[in-house]
Amino acid sequence: MEPHHPKPEADAPAREAAPAASPPESSKRPRREGFWETLRSLLVVLMGVFFIRTFVAEATVIPTGSMEKTILIGDHVFLNKLLYGPRLPYTSWRVPPLREVHRGEIAAFRYPRNPSLMYVKRVIAVGGDVVRIENKKVFINGRALEEPYAQHEFSSVLPLRDNFPPTVEQIATLPAAWGLDPGWAREMPQFIQKDGLHVPEGFLFVMGDNRDNSQDSRFWGFVPESSIVGEPLFVYWSYDAPSAEWAARDLKSRLKFDLSIVWNFIQKTRWSRTGKSF
Repeated sequence: MEPHHPKPEADAPAREAAPAASPPESSKRPRREGFWETLRSLLVVLMGVFFIRTFVAEATVIPTGSMEKTILIGDHVFLNKLLYGPRLPYTSWRVPPLREVHRGEIAAFRYPRNPSLMYVKRVIAVGGDVVRIENKKVFINGRALEEPYAQHEFSSVLPLRDNFPPTVEQIATLPAAWGLDPGWAREMPQFIQKDGLHVPEGFLFVMGDNRDNSQDSRFWGFVPESSIVGEPLFVYWSYDAPSAEWAARDLKSRLKFDLSIVWNFIQKTRWSRTGKSF
């Protein structure tokens, strides 16, 4: 009796191919988790930058020479915003200030006549003070100020600039070309008395250190304390370029200036001013 041989495997019906095994879930997670970790880290960084810029410090550039020689045109400075109660974004609420603004301090503030502009000046008088200027000499509450920081470019003496405040009768005769703001011309008489200009509570009288080349409270009025943004801390970069280039608004001029900075960065950077504090 012959032995029984099984049919070859090839004659067996074809087996259905097994579906390819899907990659385990664990192999998908690292990529997905890595994406969310990166996104979360980026959001944390952005929130940190927003918090610091809003409440702690902000960078700004000085575009004019009104504070020379203390602060030069092209100085980029960090502002300490925490001292004077930074404003919460998109609201009128402010964080309680750590201290009040004092006479003699340098302050950055929103220009009262156009809040979109940032100005930097020295606080000369605070609410309740009486300001008088005689032949370029500043008097506060009847006492002459010692101002080693102040400089004068011209020897000539002009009303409003070098003798302040003008009499009520003089205000109407002062030429607009001297920079007197029309709104301030209407408001000023109510603050003028025989002993000088009386600063109301809650306001500041500010001036640039470059007294003959500064548009300040003499020409456009008081600064509300609520407009103070911060106090300059130090220069983190200084670039030598004229005021007109820093103040340029049109896109073509800005691009041209930015390209010139790239080209002349090393040559025109004032390296010695880096880290200068105030």
